[in-house]
Amino acid sequence: MIAAGLIVAAMLAASLMADAQVHPRGAGRWFGRSLPGVTIHVLVLTAGFGLFLAVSGHFLVSALLVTGLMAALVVVSNAKNTVLGEPLLFSDMALARAIFRHPQFYMSALRTRQIALLAGGVLAFSALLIWTFELRALPHLAGLMILAAALVMLLLLLRLSPWRTLAAAPDPHAAIEHHGLLATLLLHANHWRLTVDPPASARPVALSGGTELVVIVQCESFADPADLFGDPALALPGLALARDSACLHGRLQVSGFGAYTMRTEYGVLFGRSETELGFRRFDPFLTAMGEASHALPARLRPAGWRSVFLHPHDMRFYSRNKIMPAAGFDELLGEACFPPPPAGAGRYVTDDALASRIIDMAAAARNPTLIYAVTIENHGPWPPDQAEGHARHSAAYLRLARNSDTMLSTLMEALGDLGRPALLLFFGDHRPSIPGLSDPGGDRDTPFVMVRYDASGALVRRGTPSEDLTPAELHHALLHELSAVDGARP
Repeated sequence: MIAAGLIVAAMLAASLMADAQVHPRGAGRWFGRSLPGVTIHVLVLTAGFGLFLAVSGHFLVSALLVTGLMAALVVVSNAKNTVLGEPLLFSDMALARAIFRHPQFYMSALRTRQIALLAGGVLAFSALLIWTFELRALPHLAGLMILAAALVMLLLLLRLSPWRTLAAAPDPHAAIEHHGLLATLLLHANHWRLTVDPPASARPVALSGGTELVVIVQCESFADPADLFGDPALALPGLALARDSACLHGRLQVSGFGAYTMRTEYGVLFGRSETELGFRRFDPFLTAMGEASHALPARLRPAGWRSVFLHPHDMRFYSRNKIMPAAGFDELLGEACFPPPPAGAGRYVTDDALASRIIDMAAAARNPTLIYAVTIENHGPWPPDQAEGHARHSAAYLRLARNSDTMLSTLMEALGDLGRPALLLFFGDHRPSIPGLSDPGGDRDTPFVMVRYDASGALVRRGTPSEDLTPAELHHALLHELSAVDGARP
């Protein structure tokens, strides 16, 4: 019994030292974390120990497994914070299946030695678990009792004041610095669980501008290279023309960096701000089904609009296959509906192929139609390199960004040729994460342009100054534009 107690004590001490290495680090007592944070950490680790003990029946192996798992969480959280500017979030746990389906999206955030260390650790601990499995029933029963006791104590603490108000703001950096990683994950998950759906939206969309066609393009990792790399010579001609032709343009103040496409997508489609979302802001798609009535296609449908969602990728990603129909889209076109990329064009469906499909659908539309497209070609990683002179950039990123820029030019010309009232909204979902060139901590904005055409296909120019908008504000700006009469924005 004394030996078992020493093993558990060593496990808890090692896990607390590991937690102290999570960025951002705290500065104070209890390994830099608050006493409530340490208490929650200890209970979570004890529950994990009980779970592994119930499975393996071996005290030392269970302690090693828990300690190894804690170390892995620290490695992943710090790597994510370095590349994306955010530590591990409770909502990231919902992406576990996506990691196995699309590992290239996530493994690029880790260095080769980190991947090898994690993979080797999983294999070693799996082999150890099998080799040391205990046949006696008593240790397994003890594990179940430890697990049950720790979980009961956690549930009781989360119901007591002031424990239930800990980390009440959706600020993971501040919460981790004060309470630690495990406590933050649990506390934020609890706050998220208690968030309720908003009342159903009953607001009709006032359509007085006569627009019959809306094309929205959410462009993967699209940013202005002139801003991104600090070199005016890298400016994109299509984006410059669109800004000059726009009825509205500016900087989109996205919250994610290098990832979290769904945050920007949700804001533009649903119009719910991050303040309104609260803890749902980290992954609003997890609760989108309860907010479907707020989505743009759902609000356009009563006015006789047909809505189509295009994304040349697996629609199960972020559960788009379920969310988008609930949000009012009448048709979904995924990866199987597009030709594969030609040799040498990369692993993803090209922006050119997506633009061709959009143009065909726009030309064939006879009723008021919303086409919402999400591109995939410009998905990283992008290796940095040295440009001519002193400026540094990524040739791989520039090539793909220019393809997206060509898509923008192509769509502008094709929509004008239709000779009907139309509106094109084009924006980047987030900036790319290119270590050493485009890192978190600086600007996060991406460009957006809104181009409007009258009944003859002529551009409706206003010469308006650049505006800074959040994705939710862009949603409402689009609704204002659809209600504008004779091109006059309300």
